[in-house]
Amino acid sequence: MCKALIFDMDGTLFQTDKILEHALDDTFNHLRSQNLYPSATPINKYREIMGVPLPTVWKILLPNHTDVVREQTDAYFLTRLIENIRRGRGALYPHVKEIFSFLKEKYYSIFIASNGLTHYLNEIVDYYQLDEWVTETFSIQQVSTLDKADLVKAIIEKHGIKTAAVVGDRLSDIHAAKQNGLAAIGCNFDFAREDELAQADYVIDDMIQLKDILHQLNKNNEDCMEAT
Repeated sequence: MCKALIFDMDGTLFQTDKILEHALDDTFNHLRSQNLYPSATPINKYREIMGVPLPTVWKILLPNHTDVVREQTDAYFLTRLIENIRRGRGALYPHVKEIFSFLKEKYYSIFIASNGLTHYLNEIVDYYQLDEWVTETFSIQQVSTLDKADLVKAIIEKHGIKTAAVVGDRLSDIHAAKQNGLAAIGCNFDFAREDELAQADYVIDDMIQLKDILHQLNKNNEDCMEAT
């Protein structure tokens, strides 16, 4: 039986799109004020790479800047994201709390595995009171490789998980599932890409569809056990 679900955060549980542009504009305005960036805010480029760890983001968006500038930019961006969360500008995707309640009623363990930073994730979890359902939240900062597959592996090992599924919107989530022998459920939400979702085992357009996916997953597992 599939009795644990590991969720991505940005673009899966949390509608990052609602705060992203505000925070990114503030950050690049800050850089422009210091004569460190001459062009328009690269919002479209950020959307393309959404889901990769932030150190990688800044290497891509600021390829000609020093590591010191990138680290300062990362810190400033984080403060702007958190400020927007605290102002209530973000939102969970529809039916997130409903599906979390359903999962807990069915005795599923719920985990979050994100490429986001610990402080940022904690702000979202606290603001939306997700601790009511979530067993533990894991940040990419917790693995030295900055590889989500390793992060998911750490969750599996820490909690002794035997069967589970990873739910996320980007290729890093799908790869994390596949490399750990788990089912990959792709979310066709704001930042998703068709070519990446094609590699998932299942694809949902709304979080509530997880109910049907889990029923199918558990049926498949039961059939496999009977066959052996």
